Amino acid sequence: MGEEAILEADLVEAPSSVATREFNLVLGATVALSLVFLFLSAVFGDAFIEFMNTEDEGVGVRVPVWERYNMPYEVDGDFGIALETGPYEIMPTDNEWNSTHYFVEYELPLSEGGAAPDGLISLAVWRPIVEEGVLVPVIAEIGPYFQEPSVQTPTIEVPGAWLGQMIIDQILPHGFAFAQISVSGTGRSNHCMDLMGNAEQLGNDAAVRWLGEQSWSNGAVALIGKSYDGSTPWQAAMFGSEHDYLKTIVPISGLIGVKELMWRNGSSEARAPIMHNGVYGSYGLDGDEEDYQNLCPDYIVGPATGVGAWAWGGEAAGSYWSERYFLDRVLDNYQGSVYLIQGMHDWNVDPHMAVPTMNMLIDAGIEAKGLFGQWDHDYPDRPVQLDDRSELGGRGGEAFPQMVRYDWMQDLLEWFDYYLRDVGEQPGQWIEIQSNQGSWRLEDRYPPEDVSVLSMALGTELTTSGGTTVLPDASTGPVWQSEPLNETIYIAGTPRLHVDVTTATLGGQLYALLEECSIDNECIHVGHAIMDLRYHAGGDEVQTWAPVVETINAKMEFFPLDAEIESGNFLQVSLLSTGEDYLPASTSSVVFIQEGATSTLQLDTFDPTERRYFEPPSCQHERCIQAGA
Repeated sequence: MGEEAILEADLVEAPSSVATREFNLVLGATVALSLVFLFLSAVFGDAFIEFMNTEDEGVGVRVPVWERYNMPYEVDGDFGIALETGPYEIMPTDNEWNSTHYFVEYELPLSEGGAAPDGLISLAVWRPIVEEGVLVPVIAEIGPYFQEPSVQTPTIEVPGAWLGQMIIDQILPHGFAFAQISVSGTGRSNHCMDLMGNAEQLGNDAAVRWLGEQSWSNGAVALIGKSYDGSTPWQAAMFGSEHDYLKTIVPISGLIGVKELMWRNGSSEARAPIMHNGVYGSYGLDGDEEDYQNLCPDYIVGPATGVGAWAWGGEAAGSYWSERYFLDRVLDNYQGSVYLIQGMHDWNVDPHMAVPTMNMLIDAGIEAKGLFGQWDHDYPDRPVQLDDRSELGGRGGEAFPQMVRYDWMQDLLEWFDYYLRDVGEQPGQWIEIQSNQGSWRLEDRYPPEDVSVLSMALGTELTTSGGTTVLPDASTGPVWQSEPLNETIYIAGTPRLHVDVTTATLGGQLYALLEECSIDNECIHVGHAIMDLRYHAGGDEVQTWAPVVETINAKMEFFPLDAEIESGNFLQVSLLSTGEDYLPASTSSVVFIQEGATSTLQLDTFDPTERRYFEPPSCQHERCIQAGA
């Protein structure tokens, strides 16, 4: 975000703790205009806002994020509501849900087996009633959950209660169509459940093309969804079609690649060996005569790839993983925009799916915005779910209820207006990031570049009294502590823990836990890291060394985090052989840590007075009030 945007911010918050926030007034002519606007809005209310919008016919309320706290959002419901009500009604159909079902035909390579070459994708469409000759853009969600009994969607024609119904109620009336699409092997789509493989990718691309080519469509398609449904937008964006139908994607806690989800620094999540068939294998199996189509090559080898990668390293699976890595092809081919949304405490899809992906998009010239809050595997505007899944002790609870973004649905409307209909000004190209203590600010990049590295060495700035040996059974391990901090520090991005180690055998694993502790030893989680020592150099190449006699430097990288560590508290680093939901290494070993100048904790810190802070609309839901909003 450039200098002009910096000057427009009328309030700059420099939080020194959760309870204390100092506001600095940024002076200038633009600020004066903002204050006048706020004053007139307060005096004349909606009449003044309507007056301000009459000069730009067709554009509704548009307010920058740092002024939204003053707007009349509905802040006590179970989800966000757009500020504007659209003029169009939904087009009725022959079912009670006002949807129409279609099959999209596409060609599958014979090597995919199953239903090849005759692929069919099942989708349902909702449309608004518009004037004759008016063409509308399409917002779509692609996933495996439509018409699957395990998620209680009886048919794809029923809007998904998790997102679809809200888009139909709030976005469709502004002149947008909506579609739900079943990936291959699920719902009424044929073929096998390919778990984000080539067959699924081709089906997703075919569905996007079909939506863009309909006589009622303006040729602009957006994809949105969370989790699995947040991964399919990345798949479709890989194609960079010559028809250029896919204008924007909104991945919410989605995957940039399957292996990247389940392995971190070579270490395997517990679900990794069973992800394909164990988690999603039953989708599409309903006992009918078409179940034979699930006998696809990747469906058959899926379990073996997970087990093999854990036992011998990720390269053992060959092309299975490269076929399911999307980001490189997105960066090479995609011509649209990205609104990337991620929970910084997501246990299911960890935030390394979004960080540093955000900066890679920017560097590739892709127009992109980020919304990174301290929530779990959730949407940004659901106070009940955000409360239920946020726990004190550094698991999101300290950032509730400030994490609830009641302005999100309005944000989506403005994003889709611009990128699908060319209506309104371009949305801000920045990252809205929330710290673990609840404060929101804007960053041009994330991780930010204008940071200072705070380095603490094991044995000097960080001291231990509990030895330096990590046992393979995760029962015990060393703990290092800093001195109490003489000032609050602000950490952004991906801290590193580089440690010199020797191992008893060729293998081993380290799990690092970073905590903030008070002087009475009450600690909260700040972040964690894990590394299979076969990958101690970082990257995807397996390393070798001479056990016992050779020292290696394990370059561990924490999962992305954003934290405020209060003055007077101290940092604590604990090492075990495994933690969180990760498996023990297949090559378990005793690991001996060596203290010294090359064994360091490295934190990227910044000065909050140089940042742009803002307050979102204040949550007044009963859950938020109970939490002390």
